[in-house]
Amino acid sequence: MANNSYSGVKNSLVEANHDGEFGCTLKELRSLMELRGAEAIGKLGECYGDAHGLCNRLKTSPSDGLSGQPADIEKRKTVFGQNLIPPKKPKTFLQLVWEALQDVTLIILEVAAIVSLGLSFYRPPDAEREHCGRAAGGVEDETESEAGWIEGAAILLSVICVVLVTAFNDWSKDKQFRGLQNRIEQEQKFTVVRGGQVIQIPVAEIVVGDVAQVKYGDLLPADGVLIQGNDLKIDESSLTGESDHVKKTLEKDPMLLSGTHVMEGSGKMVVTAVGVNSQTGIIFTLLGGSEDEDEDEEEKKKEREEKKKQRKTKAQDGAAMEMQPLNSDEATDAEEKKKANLPKKEKSVLQGKLTKLAVQIGKAGLLMSAVTVIILVVLFVVDTFWVQNLPWVKDCTPVYIQFFVKFFIIGVTVLVVAVPEGLPLAVTISLAYSVKKMMKDNNLVRHLDACETMGNATAICSDKTGTLTMNRMTVVQAYIAEKHHKKVPEPESIPSPALDVLILGIAVNCAYTTNIMSPEKEGGLPRQVGNKTECALLGFSNDLKRDYHAIRNEIPEEKLYKVYTFNSVRKSMSTVLKMADGSFRMFSKGASEILLKKCCKILTANGEPKLFRPRDRDDMVKKVIEPMASEGLRTICLAYRDFPASDGEPEWDNENDILSGLTCICVVGIEDPVRPEVPDAIRKCQRAGITVRMVTGDNINTARAIASKCGILLPGDDFLCLEGKEFNRRIRNERGEIEQERIDKIWPKLRVLARSSPTDKHTLVKGIIDSTVAEQRQVVAVTGDGTNDGPALKKADVGFAMGIAGTDVAKEASDIILTDDNFSSIVKAVMWGRNVYDSISKFLQFQLTVNVVAVIVAFTGACITQDSPLKAVQMLWVNLIMDTFASLALATEPPTESLLLRKPYGRNKPLISRTMMKNILGHAVYQLTIIFTLLFAGEKLLDIDSGRNAPLHAPPSEHYTIVFNTFVMMQLFNEINARKIHGERNVFEGVFNNLIFCSIVFGTFIIQIVIVQFGGKPFSCVALTVDQWLWCTFLGFGSLLWGQVISSIPTSRLKFLKTAGHGTQKDEIPDEELEELEDEDEIDHAERELRRGQILWFRGLNRIQTQIRVVNAFRSSISLYEGLEKPESRSSIHNFMTHPEFRIEDSEPHIPLIDDTDAEDDAPTKRNSASPRNATPTPPSPSPSPSPAPTAAPSTPVSPSPNQNNNAVESSNHLFPEGPKSGTLSAPGSPLHSLETSL
Repeated sequence: MANNSYSGVKNSLVEANHDGEFGCTLKELRSLMELRGAEAIGKLGECYGDAHGLCNRLKTSPSDGLSGQPADIEKRKTVFGQNLIPPKKPKTFLQLVWEALQDVTLIILEVAAIVSLGLSFYRPPDAEREHCGRAAGGVEDETESEAGWIEGAAILLSVICVVLVTAFNDWSKDKQFRGLQNRIEQEQKFTVVRGGQVIQIPVAEIVVGDVAQVKYGDLLPADGVLIQGNDLKIDESSLTGESDHVKKTLEKDPMLLSGTHVMEGSGKMVVTAVGVNSQTGIIFTLLGGSEDEDEDEEEKKKEREEKKKQRKTKAQDGAAMEMQPLNSDEATDAEEKKKANLPKKEKSVLQGKLTKLAVQIGKAGLLMSAVTVIILVVLFVVDTFWVQNLPWVKDCTPVYIQFFVKFFIIGVTVLVVAVPEGLPLAVTISLAYSVKKMMKDNNLVRHLDACETMGNATAICSDKTGTLTMNRMTVVQAYIAEKHHKKVPEPESIPSPALDVLILGIAVNCAYTTNIMSPEKEGGLPRQVGNKTECALLGFSNDLKRDYHAIRNEIPEEKLYKVYTFNSVRKSMSTVLKMADGSFRMFSKGASEILLKKCCKILTANGEPKLFRPRDRDDMVKKVIEPMASEGLRTICLAYRDFPASDGEPEWDNENDILSGLTCICVVGIEDPVRPEVPDAIRKCQRAGITVRMVTGDNINTARAIASKCGILLPGDDFLCLEGKEFNRRIRNERGEIEQERIDKIWPKLRVLARSSPTDKHTLVKGIIDSTVAEQRQVVAVTGDGTNDGPALKKADVGFAMGIAGTDVAKEASDIILTDDNFSSIVKAVMWGRNVYDSISKFLQFQLTVNVVAVIVAFTGACITQDSPLKAVQMLWVNLIMDTFASLALATEPPTESLLLRKPYGRNKPLISRTMMKNILGHAVYQLTIIFTLLFAGEKLLDIDSGRNAPLHAPPSEHYTIVFNTFVMMQLFNEINARKIHGERNVFEGVFNNLIFCSIVFGTFIIQIVIVQFGGKPFSCVALTVDQWLWCTFLGFGSLLWGQVISSIPTSRLKFLKTAGHGTQKDEIPDEELEELEDEDEIDHAERELRRGQILWFRGLNRIQTQIRVVNAFRSSISLYEGLEKPESRSSIHNFMTHPEFRIEDSEPHIPLIDDTDAEDDAPTKRNSASPRNATPTPPSPSPSPSPAPTAAPSTPVSPSPNQNNNAVESSNHLFPEGPKSGTLSAPGSPLHSLETSL
């Protein structure tokens, strides 16, 4: 896919006159990198001679790399650009404010406030005032009537407050997200040679001309040309969609492209293109839609022709098209079909429950407010025109309207208080706070919801090496020259021919990137760089007082004749040397039980080979290998084979023949000690109801020994330890297909899976997740470090990648990166996850109490006294306390160890447990009793004037001020009660550990004093005396005492209490709707609530549009990337490419937090801006267009359908490993969203 239509040479700071210094220009290099295979080799030969010629032109040395002088590096950056892709601009604060203003309730309030403002300036003539009924006349003196505008203004002001707070939160969330991105990017390092030294530099520092070392598991950060390679195989599916691995050799195809993965082998390349000029960069720039379209029209035409050809091949399969993204090649057809049969991935547990709850509460609130308004209007009309029997006079109309507006405002305030708009805020704050703190606990969270899912985890499948163990390998035993040494032998005790062969074999048959360095601190352990098993062997050679460096200097990597690198199929690594006499010698190392089967000789005590029969082998397994393994050692066999010159050159590609007839040199036992903190961490997990399973490539005895040391296997437990082969035999039926029932028989008892391949790991994870045996669906976390762990990491609910040992591919597929590779950090993640869940529950308990009370007070008050006891502005202030401040205070509680003492909640456990429901209703009863007593008998008790039945613009009364003040005080004290949700008695426990909580409660109290004493007319308050203040505070304090009473009542007695906020179970969804949901990868509950009636209507539409889209696709050959750009376009190359094997695994678009509306307005903008293929580009609209998405699309004839039917979501799955995870096209829960998704 040679995307030469990129026209951003302007962006790369390049002018043609720069190329004096280097022997080739940016353009030449760009056109070189667009060729593949034979073409590329032809062009290389024609222009540069060969790769070495290219190095000379770029002024770099194939062996020593660049000099590394800052001036030279800077010059290269200026001429060829930096290895960065400029990130998309963040939304400005004003855009975020504009978004926050889109909230329906706020709009209603604004309208009401403006109408109220307008009417307050209208003065009807005084004389007729009296005809307009009792309510209109009254005590209004001049000053009061002029202050009528205050209420409207105050409402507007409080709306502005709410909007600013929301916008600020969004803004800081975005900033945090970007910080996280940058941090992930800075962590990415790559190995280059500079000044003859092998060093690791951040990916962004790589420049054109650098000589980079590539090895298994790397994600290439820039384009380059191969200088030297061993058995190098690259997976280019992320660029080409071809799933076969491409062999890279100097003779056939030396082109290495950024964003592709090294699947096997190693080598060196000279970097030829970085940043926006690399292949990935070019695609990125296309996605952004470049500014100067017309320059490259010609090239684009060519490109279109090519794409048409590609498409023709697909045209035959018209029927399948409905399901497929347009960019899938035939290779993915089958996968697509598979994908449809996969079980749907539920959205994050918490998200599902919250969305559903919010929708239900919203509906209830709407109903209450409507009823309130209707009752008020009816009462007023009946009283004025019927009881007082007044005619409707033209002059009185404005007065009446003013009343109606007042009623309307009261209704809206009821609604505002009822709708818990603080929920999304609480979720965001809680998650963002947790993510920030988890950084300190060595968890780098890449996807926000992973943090909360982790709290529900019921199973952890962990690697052994490096996670449970220290990943500092050392050889502790050896069997060499017919003798088993229980500790490292003295060099004198080994016959010298055997020793020479051993040291030579270790030196050349370990990757040259693996080294043992001198310790960083004096007296510390030597540093191990590279593959740890190889480090152990190199350390062994040092222990034998031999220097492997000398051999490596004598035989540099270029002189190795052939290398068979390690991969998960071979389980061994071999290197071939060509000897001086023309013969070949091959050294091999690998797992002992595998390699010994290929040995037919063994070195004896005098260093001579002798015959090694199967019987001897069984002997050796029993006497040497099993004893080593039972001590938890990993056994590695080292062997060699000579190919005499007389036989001619062997057939190197026939691996089975080559790797046979070996001579065993020795077997070593390598120890990897268990991390000291792991056994304790695993105990905590087991206590918290999480099963830990170990999945490892080691043999079963080693695995069992380590598992016992860690505490995964406890004496007397009923458990299974299986090897990969046995596991596969048990789960497959006669036809070799995997059966879920068979897996279900195994996994509950399985604790150790040894000698497992990556596919076994994936099978196990998938089997546990899809299992229906347990009463609730299992939530599985998986750790992985190798490239081959990708599929399992992707499939798991939460994937942990190793920050130190992990390959780029593993990190790419993961949700959380463990920066210290330590299992105990996973336990911290569980703690934080549960804490998020609890914080949300605490907030809900508090919020719902306030909601229930405020709604009932406003409603009954309005119906009985025709005026809400809590005024609109006061309601908004209460709303601010309960929403914004409380979410801050309660969402930032730090986690405690006690969170690990309970079992995981599971997917179906309601958000609001019966204990919480008891607390909510109990406190509501107390608060309502107090408020109604004050409202209807307060004037007698406190000896003040009654504030009931005041005329329209009456001044605020002491009476109502006391009601308002007491209400707020009760909320403040109840906030302390809300800190505990499991019915604990001590609500103050650890309150001073949370400074935010203390400062918010204290701050709110101070502001309340200011409002009451100096708020005056806008807040409808009068200053109170000290006595009155004491009474209010005392009544508030009562809720703490009442809380103790409530917690004494056992919940089990209150059978009538219902729970709320369940997750939706699969079986609750009717079948036809499940079909409808087939197209999405997730089931969104809010949508289901909102879209019952639209289904049939949209189903027809859906089909038509899909067909239109397909037809248009053939006509105009749509740019493959149209409509794919995601809300946060990824700024890093690394985050862009996906891993081959993952395309089948459900790459699921993640549903954003409820308030992730930043996605919503991106949709319209996207659709209005023309796709890059237009000849006459319409500039993308600078600000998010406020028009709702579905209507926005038709305004551009380009986009053939309002929504890119699932193609937008689907095809992006192949392009972005996590693009889709950061936000779908519009806010979930908004009717607009449900409409889009159902299209």
